[in-house]
Amino acid sequence: MGEIMRKKAVFLDRDGTIARDVHFCCRVRDFEILPDVPRAIKLLNRRGFKVVVVTNQSGVARGYLSEEKLQQIHRRMRYELAKNGAFVDAIYCCTHDPGDECDCRKPKPGLLVKATRDLGIDLSHSFMIGDGERDIEAGKAAGCRTALINTNKNGHNHSVFPDCTAPDLLRAVRWVVDKATGPV
Repeated sequence: MGEIMRKKAVFLDRDGTIARDVHFCCRVRDFEILPDVPRAIKLLNRRGFKVVVVTNQSGVARGYLSEEKLQQIHRRMRYELAKNGAFVDAIYCCTHDPGDECDCRKPKPGLLVKATRDLGIDLSHSFMIGDGERDIEAGKAAGCRTALINTNKNGHNHSVFPDCTAPDLLRAVRWVVDKATGPV
């Protein structure tokens, strides 16, 4: 029997990276994909990367939205991407309250580790892209290279250093494609 082929992945934060950051987005109509996101994800799809969304959604634990409403929002995200020929392979959410001390809430790497086991991902050849330091911390803790989407809201305090800083997801994805090594 041959060795199992491990896959490269790009882990993406949701709010502020894929979609407009709405504080506790709890209505489907408030979910809005950012410009060039479908194009960026489609590029990853074409290059053979697994595309995995990893997102903290404590609004569920806090009672702002139900699990079903969260699933509806994610169906909308998948639909909007599909209209543009792009797709995500999986979505992993931490729906716990920050005080729950779970292992899955970023900056802990639990969501990335779970996806790795489920999808056969090689973290050493994978990337984490997000708009906050907790995304970068989670990616580094998991052993990924990291890219920070530099938005106006995320004043970088230099407690963690991404491998790349980009103004938007498309430019971060171009960096990933340029830096990627190993099997696709």
